[in-house]
Amino acid sequence: QLELVESGGGLVQPGGSLRLSCTVSGYSADYATIGWFRQAPGKEREAVSCLTDRDGNTYYADSVKGRFTVSRDSTKNPVYLEMNSLKVEDTGVYYCAIDRAPGPPAQDMCERYSFAMDFWGQGTLVNVSE
Repeated sequence: QLELVESGGGLVQPGGSLRLSCTVSGYSADYATIGWFRQAPGKEREAVSCLTDRDGNTYYADSVKGRFTVSRDSTKNPVYLEMNSLKVEDTGVYYCAIDRAPGPPAQDMCERYSFAMDFWGQGTLVNVSE
């Protein structure tokens, strides 16, 4: 019954910034973990960032740490992914996903147990290019 919708993607030059949003809708939009993933052309899907609702713990992949920031306000919805100092290598389709049941810490949920995510959005394309 839940629906996740990503928005904010587009074409941006290297060094630029972009902010993505993930809106969760449904009878109950609660989540234990919400994550951002991406799939670059010709590559496997990879984790970008995850946030656990219980304690607000966040995880960032090494490739984006220091440049990307996941955030939310008191309503917990939508969740944002602010991307700064974008690189060509950041190009890809970005997806958000949620896990309803409490589980492992953000890092483990992102890198080891992403298969447990219950719902996925349709993705939004980020193209970093001149």
